[in-house]
Amino acid sequence: RLTLIDAGHMLGSAHVILDITEQPGGQQRRLVFSGDIGRPDIPIIRDPQPIVDGTDILIMESTYGNRSHPPYPESEKELERLINETAGRGGCLLIPAFAVGRTQQLVYAMHKLHNDQKIPDLPIFVDSPLATRTTEIFRLHPEVYDAEIRAFLLDDDDNNPFGFGRLQYTQTVEQSKALNQLAMPAVIISASGMMQGGRILHHLRNRIEDPRNTILITGWQAPNTLGRRLIEKRETIKIFGEEYRPKAKVEVLTGFSGHADHEGLVGFVGQMEKKPSHTFIVHGEDESSNGLAEALRSELGLKNVTIPDTLQSFEV
Repeated sequence: RLTLIDAGHMLGSAHVILDITEQPGGQQRRLVFSGDIGRPDIPIIRDPQPIVDGTDILIMESTYGNRSHPPYPESEKELERLINETAGRGGCLLIPAFAVGRTQQLVYAMHKLHNDQKIPDLPIFVDSPLATRTTEIFRLHPEVYDAEIRAFLLDDDDNNPFGFGRLQYTQTVEQSKALNQLAMPAVIISASGMMQGGRILHHLRNRIEDPRNTILITGWQAPNTLGRRLIEKRETIKIFGEEYRPKAKVEVLTGFSGHADHEGLVGFVGQMEKKPSHTFIVHGEDESSNGLAEALRSELGLKNVTIPDTLQSFEV
C-alpha cells in the first residue's frame, strides 16, 4: 500500500510511505522515503505531517543535517533591513531565487512589509517566466495554504498573497532587459536560485560591480556553482565567460530555507513511536550527512544508520 502525506517542503511535496506484505498473511513491513522535509511554522503551505507510528526502514534527507536555521520571523526582519539599507544607498537588491517555493515566500513577505509600510515604496520585480507560471498555480490552489496565509487573505482587499501594487511580473525578454536600465532603488527576484543560468545572470553582470547593490542569497548553494563562489567571497567570478570583481554586498539568509534544519530532522525521527531498524541518510554534503547520522545515534539511540555510497545497494 502506498500512502502520500504532506512533506511541507513545497507545493505538492510528499513523504512516501510503503506498507509491504511479503505474501498473503505474511509479515508486514514499512518503508518510508522522506523526500525533502519541510519546516513547521513558515508561511504559505501546511507544515510537514509527522509519521507518528513510525517505520521499519527510513530513507531521509540531510541537507541541513549539521546546521540550525534562525527563526523565520528573524529572517523577515533581516529582509526588511536589507531592503531599507540597499534603498538608502540608492542601490538594487538582487535575489536569485528558486522558481518554486522560494519566490512565492519572498513575494508574500514583501507583500506584508509593503502593507505595513516597513519598506520604501519602491518597485519590486519578479523576472522569471517559470516563477510567474508557478505563482499562478499557487494562487489557484488556496486549499494548500496554512492558517497564517488564510488569515492574511481575510484582511487583504486584493485576496491575492502574491500580488500587490508595487509588484510586477515581467513577461517578455524586452521587459527583462529594461530592468538593466533602472537607475532607482528596486528589488529584482529572478532565477535560477544557484545562478547557474536564467535571467539572474544578466542582472548580476550589470550590477555586481556596483557597491550600492546587494545580492541576497536565500537558498542552499551547491559546490562549484556561481552562488557558492559568491558566498565564498572569491575575488573574481565569471559570468558568460567574462571576469567580474564583486563589489556589491553579498548577504545570506538561511531562514527562508524550505528544508528542515538539524533540530527538525532529528525531531522528524524522534516523534516516531516505532524507531526505524535501519536508517539511510541521503541528499546532503558529507558534513551534513555525518552530522545527522551521529545525532541519530547519540540522541535517539539508533543502532543501524548508514550513509550509502553512490550506486550502493542493500537488501532490506
